[in-house]
Amino acid sequence: MRLTGPTAETTGDEGVRARRPGFGRAAALLALVTLGALIPLLGPSAALHGTGEAAAPGAGGIGLLRAVLFAGLSVPLGELFVHRLARRLPGIPPERPYSWAPLAACAGFVAALALAAVVSAGDLIPRGPGDIDIGGLYGSRDGRLALLEVNAFLLAALCAFLRRPAAQMGALAAVVAAEALRAHPTTEQSPLTGSGLTLVHLTCAALWAGGLLHALRLLRLWRGGPAGAVLLGRYARVAAVLLAAITATGVCSSLRRMPPGTVLDQLTSTAYGRTLLAKTVLVAAVALLALWARIRLRRAPDPLTAYTPARAELIALGAVVAVSGLLTALPLPIRWT
Repeated sequence: MRLTGPTAETTGDEGVRARRPGFGRAAALLALVTLGALIPLLGPSAALHGTGEAAAPGAGGIGLLRAVLFAGLSVPLGELFVHRLARRLPGIPPERPYSWAPLAACAGFVAALALAAVVSAGDLIPRGPGDIDIGGLYGSRDGRLALLEVNAFLLAALCAFLRRPAAQMGALAAVVAAEALRAHPTTEQSPLTGSGLTLVHLTCAALWAGGLLHALRLLRLWRGGPAGAVLLGRYARVAAVLLAAITATGVCSSLRRMPPGTVLDQLTSTAYGRTLLAKTVLVAAVALLALWARIRLRRAPDPLTAYTPARAELIALGAVVAVSGLLTALPLPIRWT
């Protein structure tokens, strides 16, 4: 398996030049990204309205940075995942779409660097270079984890440019591990259990979203051939397992922060609960779209008609990523007893 840098991508000995997206698709993608960015930017005020809670300064910006970080993790992981699936298919076309992994890893690096600056300023938005204490990052757990994410994304970007998928996978795994540890400080009850749940949840979510993105790009490139439908079917079988793991770990993580007897109250009376409820509705919509795509894939005369609901599924997954970024920036719910 070989992944290319930003100019071309090859498979086997044929070396087919990568295809770049057209202007219309690029404009549509930019519009979707802009709309997705509004979710974490405007979400805190809407989620906090009437709850009596107060968010940290700059919660919208931090939520946006987290969403960019999650997207920067999902895209290269999804490419690696789908390339591995496609490599095992007989008679696949040699064409490969232009790789987005280098750009995504660079975006993740920028987001991780900005978040590290926030940590160095005492979890406040720095107003100038004087507020940033890079050396102080080494003195705290959160600071060291922030530095690990910065370095791991930088390494992942370099590996994507240099076509080193094995090393790139290791760097991305380090990002996932750092995020899982960051989300559960040592002061939390059973932090390792929470980190383990987040590790599985984040890994499966990144593979699902990023994998679907790259599978659809390949499907569009191979339209008219049987390989695209076979690849989407193979991805769908794995995605069903990923969805089950995401659901199980998500429920367990939610119950750790909102005990069963308080869930209904906190889902409507806290910013975290409201955002979690919105994410749950979106995930349910994604699951229905995924089911629709799978039914078309199996029963329609032309299996490639599954492309339309699968594309809608991808757009909804993008909204889930944006809401997930917002969720990490909101105050945690009160653990009522």
